[in-house]
Parts: sequence; C-alpha cells; structure tokens
Amino acid sequence: MLFRWKELPNLWPSCRNLKRIILHKHYYPQYTFMQYEGNIIRPPSEAHSIILQVTAGCSYNKCVFCGAYKNTPFRIRSERLDADIDYAANNCQHQNRVFLADGDALILPYPRLLYIFEKIKNSLPWVNKVSLYANGKAIRSKTVEQLLTLKNLGLDRIYLGLESGHDQVLDFIRKGETANSMIAAAQKIKNCGLFLSVTILLGIGGKNLSQEHARHTGDVVTKMTPNQIAALSVMPLPNTVLFELMQEGKFTLPDKIELLTELKTIIERIKLDRVQFYANHASNYLPLSGRLQKDKETLLSRIDSALSGTTQLVPDYLRSL
Repeated sequence: MLFRWKELPNLWPSCRNLKRIILHKHYYPQYTFMQYEGNIIRPPSEAHSIILQVTAGCSYNKCVFCGAYKNTPFRIRSERLDADIDYAANNCQHQNRVFLADGDALILPYPRLLYIFEKIKNSLPWVNKVSLYANGKAIRSKTVEQLLTLKNLGLDRIYLGLESGHDQVLDFIRKGETANSMIAAAQKIKNCGLFLSVTILLGIGGKNLSQEHARHTGDVVTKMTPNQIAALSVMPLPNTVLFELMQEGKFTLPDKIELLTELKTIIERIKLDRVQFYANHASNYLPLSGRLQKDKETLLSRIDSALSGTTQLVPDYLRSL
C-alpha cells in the first residue's frame, strides 16, 4: 500500500530523498522511520526541517483553547534521540534545519539541551539552524549565558505563543503569564540575538473583549519587538475547556467581521519598522502576509476590502487548524 508523504504526518522521515516513496512500515517493515509519538505540531515555516521529537506533549498543558496534547502526558523522550539523529545523519543530508518538537522543548533541563545540541552539531554538521517552541516559563528557566551557548551550537529561532496582550484574556485562557512577563521573555530572547516568532490568536477574547484584546495585543507585540508575527483564528475543539465554555454560553466566538476588525486593529496598533507579519494560516478568513511597516497600508486596504464585501473570504469548510 503506497502513501504520499503528506498523508502520513507522523510517519514521514524528514528527508527529501524518501518523501515521494514513503511506505507504511506495517506493509514494508524493511524501511526504517523516525518514531514519532502522538500528534507532531510544527510551525508552517518548519515544513522542510528535520523534525526531532525530544519531548512528548506540553509541560504546561493548561491553556483552555489548546487540545493538541490533552491525551499526551508530558515526558522527555530520551530513548529515541540518538537513533533518530543517526537516521537523519544517513537520510536527511539535503536539509540544513532542525525543529525540536513537541510543545515547549526549551523546558528541558539545560544539561539535556546541551547534549541534544552537541549531538546535532557533531552528527549533522550541515545543519546550521535549530528551532523550537518555548513558553514564558521555559525562557525564564534558562540564563542568558545558557541561551548564548545554545545559540553558538545552532539555536536560531524561538516560537513563542503570546495569544493575547490583554491580562484579563490571558487570565481567562489560563495562560499562566501576564503581558509584562511575556514582554520580558521576548526581550530576553532578542537580547541574545535570537530570531523571535510570536503567535497571536484572533477571537480569543470572545465578543465581550474583542477590541480590548486587539488593542492590547498590538501594543504588547510592539514592545516585544519580534522578527515575525503569526496571527491565527480561534477554532474551539471539542476536547478543550474553551469548547465546553462555548457550549455553556460562557464564551461567544466573534463572527468573521469581528475577527477581521480585530486583525485590522492589531495591525494598526503595531509600531515596528521591520517585522514579518503572517495571517495566512488555514484558520483565517482572509490570508495576509507582508512586512510592516512597508506593506502596512496594503494589508489594511485588503482588510477594508474584505469588510466591505469586495474581497471574498475563505469559506468555513476550508478553514482548519
């Protein structure tokens, strides 16, 4: 039975030379695959990276909107690392980037991270960039000196989920952070010379706090000075607390016009000269991308066109997380 690699997100071996002929190991046991556990979540920009799963799940796993790791207890995956890196050394020589999964790999104890980065550097010498997810707690747990050491070993990009810049919203979604703590975490990353990508969630404030969420988020993102901003739209999943709150009438999701208005407000409030802005995730009604401030007026004009009905929006059946 033949599968295309895009149809097997948990089995594909992260190497270009096998992507066209990935075969399910049940039918073709002679092929070796990286052994992934649970759902592997990675940013769109890491689509062509070698994916090394160094942890399973998320160490925090309390955010009300996230259902990615609800059935995956957090643990350090020490048993597979050497074998997966050896596999990459033999089969992934055309890829020069590595992404460390799962939810917040930076939370690993520093000695373990040091071992991982040194192993990558020694076994995959052609790799020049290593990226990972991190939350505020993970960033606070590492010293500047430790982050700089990891940078010298290849750490290049950190993905940080802000979600909202409004403290009331952050408290509601059980983020375990405040706007100020997220700003401090971001500044720590930037002071180390690392590339910072910040994720925000349209609609996470609900109808009641829609515009407050947008205004505060734009202001906080400005203070974080990221290199990249990614905007997604909230789509409550059945296995999340947010979905239960919505079913109970305690949370009302903004409609598509309100989501677009949030997006417009956020872009208007961001005061940064050079930052990549992406709102082209599959969850969004209006795909946008550009560089602020150069493309700011163009992005706002496209949103206005969508609000007026001139530009067609992505239909709901094509939206997904």
